Amino acid sequence: EVQLVESGGGLVQPGGSLRLSCAASGFAFGRTDMMWVRQAPGKGPERVSGITNDGRRAYYADSVQGRFTISRDNAKNTLYLQMKSLKPEDTAEYYCAIMISWLRGFRSRGLGTQVTVSS
Repeated sequence: EVQLVESGGGLVQPGGSLRLSCAASGFAFGRTDMMWVRQAPGKGPERVSGITNDGRRAYYADSVQGRFTISRDNAKNTLYLQMKSLKPEDTAEYYCAIMISWLRGFRSRGLGTQVTVSS
């Protein structure tokens, strides 16, 4: 059974930083492309960032390019999202997901972790 458990969310002031983690189990993490997706209240899911199984290629939404960094540790079956220079518009539930492709989206996402950017 695929399990994706996100952590690291919270309340942060504009300009602050957070690091999200996603513990994965139940599938071959090291052979699976992964991504982060977010959803704000009243809006649809938005791709944030994706990474290939070997970590060699990363994808970013224009809205987070230069501020967010995705990474992974295949030995620990863990996916990360380092977020810097956070803005109020980054407020959303953040989900870790198995990426089909950057263009096609995801399947099997976790339950999410809330990120709130507010002063």
